[in-house]
Amino acid sequence: MPVFSNSEQLYDCLKMLFTRISDEDPEASKTVASARLIMRMRCKDPSAEVLIDGRSFPVRISYGPAKLRPDLDLEITADTLHYILLGQMNLTKALGSGTLKFRGPVHKSFVMKDIFRRGQAVYPDILRSCNQAHMPS
Repeated sequence: MPVFSNSEQLYDCLKMLFTRISDEDPEASKTVASARLIMRMRCKDPSAEVLIDGRSFPVRISYGPAKLRPDLDLEITADTLHYILLGQMNLTKALGSGTLKFRGPVHKSFVMKDIFRRGQAVYPDILRSCNQAHMPS
């Protein structure tokens, strides 16, 4: 059974995650802005798309399909993202298994690695909040 039951739940969790990272660690936004990249994360099962525009500060994040062309494209299953954020799977294993794919300047993918690392510190709390918000009434 998938971790996220639908796209809405995944988007809610991702919004909470990126907001919390930004609020608690302003250096994370500076790292993204210093790379001056547009990064897109496309999730599967369920589908979701997040665009992180690091060409300006503050960094802009949009949820859902966007018209901007990304410099760095990341394709990942939602379950793989979940396991990486819990620290139960590393990026190398995800790349090797094909559940994570990068396109673009791979040498700049350090930005995504940094986002994942910072996200791991807050993700368990986010997951609890997200699951409570999406419990059937």
